[in-house]
Amino acid sequence: MGQTCCAGTGADQAEVSLTSKNSAFVFIKPHAVTDKVKALAKSGLQAKGITILSEGSLSGEVIDEKKLIDNHYYAIASKATILKPSELNVPADKFEAQFGLSWQAALASGKVFNAMDGCKFLGIDSAGMDAAWGKAKDAKKLVKFGGGFYCGLVEIPDKDPVYIFNGFFMAMRSKFTQPGTEIYYFHIEWDANSLPWAEFRGSVLGPTDPAEAPAGSLRGQIYAKWEELGLAGLPNVGDNGMHGSASPFEGFAERMNWLSGSTSTDQFGKQMLNAGLSEPLIKAWSVDPQVTIAMDKQGSIFDQLEDMNSQPCLDKIVKIAAMNPK
Repeated sequence: MGQTCCAGTGADQAEVSLTSKNSAFVFIKPHAVTDKVKALAKSGLQAKGITILSEGSLSGEVIDEKKLIDNHYYAIASKATILKPSELNVPADKFEAQFGLSWQAALASGKVFNAMDGCKFLGIDSAGMDAAWGKAKDAKKLVKFGGGFYCGLVEIPDKDPVYIFNGFFMAMRSKFTQPGTEIYYFHIEWDANSLPWAEFRGSVLGPTDPAEAPAGSLRGQIYAKWEELGLAGLPNVGDNGMHGSASPFEGFAERMNWLSGSTSTDQFGKQMLNAGLSEPLIKAWSVDPQVTIAMDKQGSIFDQLEDMNSQPCLDKIVKIAAMNPK
């Protein structure tokens, strides 16, 4: 945390105040957006001393058009909907070992697609891709290149087999993009000294599996009261009611994506700029690339910052940036 000496100037004290604030992005997932869940989430956040800076909804149509869910899950979705196969760093040896065809020959065949283009080529929707991907998995016609990076030989009747990247993402995406669906979001802020980030995620939001969430947490309450709250089915690990930022940096990245934010006007964004981080680096790291985290060791930037309060998170970003000179 910043210094709290009473002799500090007004500007110093303002900086202390800023660095003791945590700011996150939280949203109710489409399957759980009801008036009762909105009221539960709002009152539950405020009861913990959390300030709601803004709130609102984003429709499935907007999420689809702007590829908001794709950028939210960028590490996975980039291979499925954003980048073309020729733009991917495919381990050619692993591809050939699995499929008996060189990567370059596969590309030249015109039968390699990301999942979104694959749906169009095959004339199937997200459910059709999900079913075909499942069959490829059962037939052991998938290869894993890395975390969230897969290729499968997908076959459907009356079509030539094609190579598809991250076909599993389409079903996940469709939950957010179907016409008539929406998310309901809250941009929130709270005092890091009274509510550490780990406690916000563990006891206010609740763990990923809602069946294991504390009774008083938001996910725990949505799980226990799902019928009363108007949900169509019992929440599970995927449909767990709510999403919440895992760190101040993830919260920043999510605000930039979902709310079309600006680094220079965002609270944590300004702190990063003031700490000497460049805007290009901040933008590049906002999609969770692999970066140098120790001598000869690469890792997810998001994972390195998880559950940290604002100031320790900022300090660690600066430290990691020093290990990743451009």
